[in-house]
Amino acid sequence: MTKVPTIARIWRGRTKPEFADEYEAYNRAEGVPPLQKTALGVQLLREDRKDETWFTTISYWADMESMTAFTKGDPEQVHHLARDAELLCELPERIQIQIVVPPNLR
Repeated sequence: MTKVPTIARIWRGRTKPEFADEYEAYNRAEGVPPLQKTALGVQLLREDRKDETWFTTISYWADMESMTAFTKGDPEQVHHLARDAELLCELPERIQIQIVVPPNLR
């Protein structure tokens, strides 16, 4: 298996500013660790806006097969955390899958 990511799995969700710190801590504790055990890498991004806070979680995978094995099915299927309905403004309906394009290192 290659150690170079070829696929990025991207999840986005938003919360009210008063829940942002709580959601970040919750996602770090419950959402990120399973990804860290299996994916080649994980990034958690946060964008604080006036009326909402957006979170983006990007996990990097060697191939579709490894990502599909982790999700136990359709990698585009959203797997919500137990408290997502409580803390997010709405439940995200999709995951974005993108090919990682390596930089041209000439």
